[in-house]
Amino acid sequence: MGFTNSFAVLQHDVSIQLLRSAFTESNPFISTSEVVAWLQQRNNEVTVTVEQIAFNQLQGWQFDEDKSSLRHVSGRFFSIDGIDVQTNWGLVPSWQQPIINQPEIGYLGILVKEFDGVLYFLLQAKIEPGNINNVQLSPTLQATKSNYTQVHGGKQPAYLEHFKNASPANVLFDQLQSEQGARFLQKRNRNLIVKVDEEITVQEDFVWLTLAQIKLLMRHSNVVNMDTRTVISCIGYKLFSEFGMSGLPEGTKGTLFFKSFFEKNIALYSFDELIAWITQLKCQYELRIRQIPLHSVKGWMITDSEIKHESGRFFKVIATKVAISNREVSSWSQPLVQPINEGLIAFVITEIHGVLHFLVQAKLECGNFDILELAPTVQTITGDYRNPEYTVPFLDVVLNAAPENIWYDAKQSEEGGRFYQEQNRNLMVHVPNAAALSLPENFTWMTLHQLQTFIKFNNYLNIQARSLLSTIGFI
Repeated sequence: MGFTNSFAVLQHDVSIQLLRSAFTESNPFISTSEVVAWLQQRNNEVTVTVEQIAFNQLQGWQFDEDKSSLRHVSGRFFSIDGIDVQTNWGLVPSWQQPIINQPEIGYLGILVKEFDGVLYFLLQAKIEPGNINNVQLSPTLQATKSNYTQVHGGKQPAYLEHFKNASPANVLFDQLQSEQGARFLQKRNRNLIVKVDEEITVQEDFVWLTLAQIKLLMRHSNVVNMDTRTVISCIGYKLFSEFGMSGLPEGTKGTLFFKSFFEKNIALYSFDELIAWITQLKCQYELRIRQIPLHSVKGWMITDSEIKHESGRFFKVIATKVAISNREVSSWSQPLVQPINEGLIAFVITEIHGVLHFLVQAKLECGNFDILELAPTVQTITGDYRNPEYTVPFLDVVLNAAPENIWYDAKQSEEGGRFYQEQNRNLMVHVPNAAALSLPENFTWMTLHQLQTFIKFNNYLNIQARSLLSTIGFI
């Protein structure tokens, strides 16, 4: 029995429905090309203005009297604080910087529903003030605790009750996952997918899409937002082993990814060896963070309208006035973090023992919850990767790759509710000979199955790795 035909068996097993959704682009509600046109139409129809203003023009936000912190008057949402960092990792043992402090755990949730044995995902065409192109596909629910408890005085987010009142039997997964470790102080969000069985009204700006469609849309730049990508990355599948992988075309990229996802017995290192590797690194390296007044952060200055590094590098914090016609609150003001350079995020991949492996680095970032997280092979988001000031391992492998070896290449935005027009180039680069690469101690090879196993646990894969892995499709 061929693989595709075998989907009819165990049709009501939700894992099979997920896998079937990953192979189904056909959608009776909307085609993939129509989604792109629909997003453009929404862009044309919704009015958006984002204006940089002075800090003293922020409504509801203010510096503490001694400029020790920039925070909302309610004490909610987030604050911009200063931190002092001490570590024995890397070439810079200590530094100070501003950071986003947002201790609230927010919802990043997607509703799914079965139609004819296929799971469809309810996504929203949503505008965030920092989005580089305004409208992007966001999760069904994307809300901080301050948002869904209506601290802002606006309407309650759509579909919130389906997540708050979800039966455990309908929760496909529910995980706490980390946010950007270089910009947030130990920030996590609740990533979850909830299956609904009842009929629900599809509100304006929402659409049902298959998983295959979402993956195909991720091949476009800045169409699927970061929050959707992190939720999608958590999806696991169950391969009904009695059918194996028969019926899949030999040698295609999709088949190679599929085999790497489901192959449990072939890997360069065992899962126990990988756990021991990262445990050793966490014991070897230290990260000590101390909060300090914002005005005393060395090397940074606070002007009337910016918090910026005196060298002009890294990033800056700006004040903005926002008006978006279709949001729960139509106008507000807030700080946003603006990057100085576009970043580069890339996985180097290769076949080892016939199975696709990913070159993963254990990376320390100042906001990490547990010292190190697993990151892509190359992750440069605070400097100019075209003219790096220090050696970045494997950067040359990525930048000098032949076109036929670039398996994925798109620009993807960071979270537009906190970052202003930040996009990073995302790549997957295939190398034919892994043995030719000499690995530093904090790099190792993992299969997609092993990476997906790490995602099941909190604070292992960083958000850049999860975002890039979410783009992997089988068709």
